[in-house]
Amino acid sequence: MSSVDYSVVMESEVAAALQKHLLQHIRRGRYQEDLCFAMWKPSTGRTRTTAVLTEVILPTTDERRLHGGASFRAHYLERVAETAMSRNAGIAFIHSHFTPGWQGMSQQDVCTEESTVPSILGGTGLPLVGLTMGTDGALSARFWNRVGRRQYKRRWCGSVRVVGNDFDVTFMEKLAPKPEFKEVLKRTYSAWGEDKQNILARLHCGVVGLGSVGAIVAESLARMGVQTISLIDFDRVEEHNLDRLVHATVDDIGRYKVDVAGEHIYKHATADQVDVRVHKKSVTRERGQAAALDCDVLFSCVDRPWPRQVLNMLAYAHHIPVVDGGVHVRVKSDGTMRSAEWGAHVAVSGRACLECLGQFDPANVTLERQGFLDDPSYIQGLPRNHILRMNENVFGFGLCAAGMMVSQFLSMVVRPVGIGNPGVQTYHFATGMMDNDFEVQCNPGCLYLEHAATGDRFPYPVVDMDDSTEELGDSGPRLGRGGHPGVRFWAWLRRILMQFASK
Repeated sequence: MSSVDYSVVMESEVAAALQKHLLQHIRRGRYQEDLCFAMWKPSTGRTRTTAVLTEVILPTTDERRLHGGASFRAHYLERVAETAMSRNAGIAFIHSHFTPGWQGMSQQDVCTEESTVPSILGGTGLPLVGLTMGTDGALSARFWNRVGRRQYKRRWCGSVRVVGNDFDVTFMEKLAPKPEFKEVLKRTYSAWGEDKQNILARLHCGVVGLGSVGAIVAESLARMGVQTISLIDFDRVEEHNLDRLVHATVDDIGRYKVDVAGEHIYKHATADQVDVRVHKKSVTRERGQAAALDCDVLFSCVDRPWPRQVLNMLAYAHHIPVVDGGVHVRVKSDGTMRSAEWGAHVAVSGRACLECLGQFDPANVTLERQGFLDDPSYIQGLPRNHILRMNENVFGFGLCAAGMMVSQFLSMVVRPVGIGNPGVQTYHFATGMMDNDFEVQCNPGCLYLEHAATGDRFPYPVVDMDDSTEELGDSGPRLGRGGHPGVRFWAWLRRILMQFASK
């Protein structure tokens, strides 16, 4: 099971710039390393801290020395430090090695980075992030944290992620070991191969909204061998959910949706080491957002504008790909169906954001934050065909939307024949036609594009503070094989009581 407390993420354009500079000599057949610095912004989750790399600061000719290895001159670091302080950013130091894959550190590497930490921490207030690139472009990373007076400790990152036009992850095997092959997953491995399954299994996937679509998405992830799944939803099961909510029964009315989904996907999970984290919070609250920030990929299965806005911000400011989708049913005045569509797309750097795609209206976000969408009299006063009143859905449509979202996720990770972006997909139920839009981009002046890669320093507040009156233990139990014994006990006790009740 993965144990990732630190990570690094960057756009594919940043990764390409690093490869072009750091591997320039090696690609020409020369036995020569290189180095550079970059800026980073913090992204702070509930259990994981991530460095979001923002831009590369390349050295001029006289700012570094090449001698088989490479070393930087003091005035290069001074220029980088001035840039970092002017942009309220941290500093990352990156150099190349002569072997592929995840890289360790030589004693010289350790001395160089450790001796640089005090000046960088003192100037920026943020730890030095060190990275090493292998000959195949794979990156390893670590944080240098202060642990005492003039004492610093290296904390290895469990993963380095590249998102955008490409999607790639390099894992540290000690913190995120490859899963062992299982016979139960034989058909899954045979579909896309061991390398892709090793990536997919170790991704921390978050499902936001455990309604008709989200519950099916979560089930799919568990069946495909994903080891770590976070479920984020504050809502409870109601009677009118039972015609669409997979796993839910009349006995579950009043229970949290995350608890119902969590119990079942834990039982159905095919991974040996499964960690199901349930968070009884809205992503529009600080702790709900913090839970989302621990994830590598998020699934947006929400039906309100405000949580979609928050997820849109996470996709661009924090570089967490958001797979979004949903169902739209139109009904005629006589109560019969006019049309139905469902669709899916991925919001990530390099693709259109959810606002520019029309998936939420900022004006409706304001209404929700002011409480109007929870006021029945306000909703009833809207026209019947208003988007805020259109909540018709059936299990079959939700199943199709969930399948399309999982397909978008798999395309991004597996990249069959090198294609990782199937476009913005919309299926029209009446005609059976599928639209794939590859051209749509963000509008000029898009707020989220302008403030991409800002991490915690995104300049506009999109979440509210947690209500002090809310339940404690918002993260709920972690359902995992070898996990919390109390969770297994209560799940067992509940099954026993249900068996007696049915007799």
